[in-house]
Amino acid sequence: DIPLFISIISLVSLGFIMVTSSSIEVADNNLGKPFHYAIHQGIYILVGIFLSTLAFSLKIDTYKNYARPILLLAIFFLVIVLVPGIGRTVNGSTRWLPLGIVAFQVSEFVKLAIILYLASYLDRLSKDEISSINSYFGPICLVAIISFLLLMEPDFGATVVVVTTCLVMLFLADAPLKYFAVLFISCIIGLATIAISAPYRLKRLTSFLNPWENQFDSGYQLTQSLIAFGRGEWFGLGLGSGIQKLFFLPESHTDFLFAVLAEELGLIGSLSVLILFIVFVYRGMKIGLAAKQKKQRFASYVAYGITLWIGLQAVVSIGVNTGILPTKGLTLPFMSYGGSSLVIVIMACGILLKINYEINKIP
Repeated sequence: DIPLFISIISLVSLGFIMVTSSSIEVADNNLGKPFHYAIHQGIYILVGIFLSTLAFSLKIDTYKNYARPILLLAIFFLVIVLVPGIGRTVNGSTRWLPLGIVAFQVSEFVKLAIILYLASYLDRLSKDEISSINSYFGPICLVAIISFLLLMEPDFGATVVVVTTCLVMLFLADAPLKYFAVLFISCIIGLATIAISAPYRLKRLTSFLNPWENQFDSGYQLTQSLIAFGRGEWFGLGLGSGIQKLFFLPESHTDFLFAVLAEELGLIGSLSVLILFIVFVYRGMKIGLAAKQKKQRFASYVAYGITLWIGLQAVVSIGVNTGILPTKGLTLPFMSYGGSSLVIVIMACGILLKINYEINKIP
């Protein structure tokens, strides 16, 4: 799928450029190595390409056959990362498993694992079973367990992405609307309750409504991000000429990379990124629809799931950067600095491209 492939390559390439631009000063100040993050990002891209090629070489049925072991491995990782002395804690969250010179963020692997398992589960259901509410107790309980483990880290952003992706997959699997509506409302109430139960989450949820009220406290990160957008205007200040990345905007090369891009490349650059993500989502959903029309239900659900996950995370990340959504620690897929996220997302795209390759061979 040429448009899909071009959108992926473009986003990854632009992300590498922006990570380099946004991290030079931070890396030089903190590590004495200006290109530390850029070099690491390049290595992650190469690892992602290797794993994506490997993922493309496997038949789609292989993922269906091993979906359950993959999910059990993901749940095992979620459990052991919470064991004191094993998981690595950064900024109050224990989300990383140390693997020698690198750290693996478990939640990124979980997103792909739950999609593969849910797709295989839905593929096994008959038309009568899809219409029965009893068929949804299993996946609902599974998503609830995974959500609980993610919240223990805590990782509320990943929880929202996982729950929402699974809900939409159930909807696209022709779940009865009345059951889906009850499930959707229940999840919204549950996530809202969890969000307001912790003071720091509630503070994040409310501070984005008027960040200028506490611009040097809870609203600091968002106000600095909005300043970056304002400075960028139509065409930006020019690549490398941004000011906010110079220790004004925290996490400028990770969660708030889009704000740096908006400052340096302006509205035109920002819209270009949005168009690339729209192309990715459109082509990914087209692949899912084509697989469904050719009776390849597992492939269809996987294509839908991967596209929804990446598209939803992009919407949340961009929404956070622009102040439309509450501040959450979610990277911008393909673009933000982060080994686990980048590698897993690129590998997932290998599976998506493989689905397109296999269904095109079916007459």
